[in-house]
Amino acid sequence: MCDRNSERNRRASRIIIYMVRPVSRNEATRFYSIKSICLQTGILPVTLRAWESRYHILKPSRAKNNYRRYTEQDAALLRWIKQRVDAGTPIRLAAAEARTLSRSGRPPEVAPLPDLGNAIRRGGDPGRSVECLYEALTGNSEPGAERCLAEALARFDSETVSLEVIAPCLWRIGDAWERGAIRIATEHFASTFLRGRLLAWFQAVPRGRRGPLVLVGCAPLEFHDIGALMLALMLRRRRVRVEFLGQDLRMDDLRAYVREVRPALVCLSAGAEGPARRLAGFEPALRTLKPRPQFGFGGRAFAHNPALQKAIPGTFLGETLPDAVSKIQQLLKSKA
Repeated sequence: MCDRNSERNRRASRIIIYMVRPVSRNEATRFYSIKSICLQTGILPVTLRAWESRYHILKPSRAKNNYRRYTEQDAALLRWIKQRVDAGTPIRLAAAEARTLSRSGRPPEVAPLPDLGNAIRRGGDPGRSVECLYEALTGNSEPGAERCLAEALARFDSETVSLEVIAPCLWRIGDAWERGAIRIATEHFASTFLRGRLLAWFQAVPRGRRGPLVLVGCAPLEFHDIGALMLALMLRRRRVRVEFLGQDLRMDDLRAYVREVRPALVCLSAGAEGPARRLAGFEPALRTLKPRPQFGFGGRAFAHNPALQKAIPGTFLGETLPDAVSKIQQLLKSKA
């Protein structure tokens, strides 16, 4: 459910790769709180706690007040794991690799990240990351795109990267294809690459085990699912129990699935009018179910078309992803 962000100015981007250096004895005994270590690594505290309990990647010492204490070596290991996860490695495999490295006594080679807190306080402009990523993807350079995303993730969290780097980059790529400036194969390459990274981020965030369930996916014959995937990622980061169902959902099959899993809310996206109008009968079909879930819809097809919004029974989630997240949270509260 990605609206067209304004195109940022074209500017050259210079990517600086920092190589890991040996950790001195004094640095090794310097301790960091969980808040500080998360700012350094870009990992959410809830995610880090889940990784520690489920995958045993670290066992931090405790201060007298029982707060966790992390070292520079812990930070290096966490940055290495996050880079592996961001590149598409499942967290369970990255954690297993990390344990193997620890047992062998070989520290992971990692590009240390700048302090995220300082980067955010400086008000860094994501525009240069948009330009960098666009040039890499339209040049069919996967290594270049990886470097651009790594640089963006060093400065911003995955949600900011999704909304202010990936979304405008995708808009530019779609516009370039419509103008005939790039081939459809290049557009598919870029979309597949970015979908893979977003899905890896989504799967890296621990799945909520409590609270109402939300299903997120796309209307029948809607194959552009990146906006819906971004929405699912944003909800999961807010500890909403969410399942992402992907492209081209068939209404009869989805209704049967809804009967089985009993979600509180179903959210579907459509980028074109044809798939959007196929949603007209879905909310009435849900009325026969007990308990009856709520139905929300959104996407580019609805964003600036009030007539289409009124034609679909259910709740229009808003013109932007933040609007959709806010509306979903309101719907869940009203359901509670």
